[in-house]
Amino acid sequence: MTTVALPNEDQTASGNPVRSDWALHMRYLLVAWAGISLLFWQDVWTMLATWWDVSTYNHCLLILPIIYWLVHQRREELVKITPKIWSPGLIWIGVASVGWMLGEAAGVTFAKHLGIIMMLQGAAITLLGATVARGLIFPIAYSFLLVPFGEELVPFLQTITAKMSMILLGWTNIPAFIDGIFISTPTGYFEVAEACSGIKFLIAMVAYGALVGNVCFQSWKRRILFMLASIIVPIIANGIRAFGTIYIAHHSSIDFATGFDHIFYGWFFFAFVLALVMLIGWPFFDRKIDDQMIDGDQLERCHSQKDSGLSLQKLAAIMTAVIVAPMLWISVVAAQSSAVPEKIELPILSGWVQIEYRPMYEWQPQFAGASHTLLGRYQNASTGEKVDLSIAVYDKQEDGREIVGYGQGGLVPGTEWAWNRNLKAPSSSSAIQITAPGPVTRDIVNFYRIGGVLTGSGSVVKLKTLKAKLLGGDQQAVAVLVSAEKTGDPEAMVAIEKFLADLGPIDKLADEMAGLR
Repeated sequence: MTTVALPNEDQTASGNPVRSDWALHMRYLLVAWAGISLLFWQDVWTMLATWWDVSTYNHCLLILPIIYWLVHQRREELVKITPKIWSPGLIWIGVASVGWMLGEAAGVTFAKHLGIIMMLQGAAITLLGATVARGLIFPIAYSFLLVPFGEELVPFLQTITAKMSMILLGWTNIPAFIDGIFISTPTGYFEVAEACSGIKFLIAMVAYGALVGNVCFQSWKRRILFMLASIIVPIIANGIRAFGTIYIAHHSSIDFATGFDHIFYGWFFFAFVLALVMLIGWPFFDRKIDDQMIDGDQLERCHSQKDSGLSLQKLAAIMTAVIVAPMLWISVVAAQSSAVPEKIELPILSGWVQIEYRPMYEWQPQFAGASHTLLGRYQNASTGEKVDLSIAVYDKQEDGREIVGYGQGGLVPGTEWAWNRNLKAPSSSSAIQITAPGPVTRDIVNFYRIGGVLTGSGSVVKLKTLKAKLLGGDQQAVAVLVSAEKTGDPEAMVAIEKFLADLGPIDKLADEMAGLR
């Protein structure tokens, strides 16, 4: 998404046909942007709310004014180019519209937000033309950073930070033991939490690195090296920061280290990393401050496009159809739902007795919008092992009612439970270990049943949901979570495996719960 400043009245009135064309094409572009924003206002609103409410994406609030500034840098050269309709730009809009439809069908917010940004980009490319788009290639590409992304990297970054901390603790001869993302020292028990993963600074540094790479460099080799520094330096610095917190706690107290970390991390850390990256790149800047960002005369002379033959009115009608058609299709097909039983009950297992659910630390999976949810505890009649079974049934999935997604499942945000590690899982499932204060450790095995497939993969669930919504068919979806607390040896997974063996085929159980058998 980008913008171009309109010429003033004196310029337009002067009779310059290029400036008159700019005024006409910009009016159509602004109307197109307004129409797209109104059609998809709910997703636009959620994206804006994410920028404002989620600190990881607060930097997105600065990207819009930065894009305006980038365009303004090029303004004097852009007005030398004659804007023309470029009908191939409709392909970009079509891809974006279909992408939004796929995101809507599968319940993938990222795809919907990306689709909207691409539609706005496509409108600019189509209505202003390929030559203008060449001049605006970086601002257009930079608008991709308006899409909230990167949270998927948090577990990886937590693990990297924890391992780096362990290496540095070893170098300083501080005895430490690591269990996933939890580190124990003689001083205390430390968690590399999501807030300590460094994702906020990493994403912001990617946006900053891209901006500096365009404004301060001409050589692509230097741009790429600077971007690599913008990624690598924050990751290393965050590992050093986490180690520093543990080191200070070891030589003072946990309370002092925590307070110091909050002040240092919030006020000085990002500024230090930013200055460090700039210090690394400064000697290699190869663009002078007064260099033009683009050459409008050269673009017009060497890349001037032919007239497409379409009028702005016809193009606007085609653009509207390309955007609206997928939206109408998904609205009609996705309204379907499938019947589920009015009531479901936990299964009775031979060799296992249902007992009162009394966990060592309060835990309950979250499945917002589910048609039915069950949670119960079983005890092995011969060994005394305890296992928890949770079941969630959906008659269909839609916004706020996805069986997989942020906040859904066994790890609920806003609670004391934290992800610790991924575990080796039984066939057709996934498994994680989570930890609560105590520490209390719980292993969870996740099964999902949708479209006749049993899986533990959230990606497969999204694809099957997508297929059901686009092509019709059974909409029911079932989640089966089997978990156990670690109370000593043997491991909790041993009890889970015994329970699964006696429970029988999970696909059969899930189908019965969904009313398909």
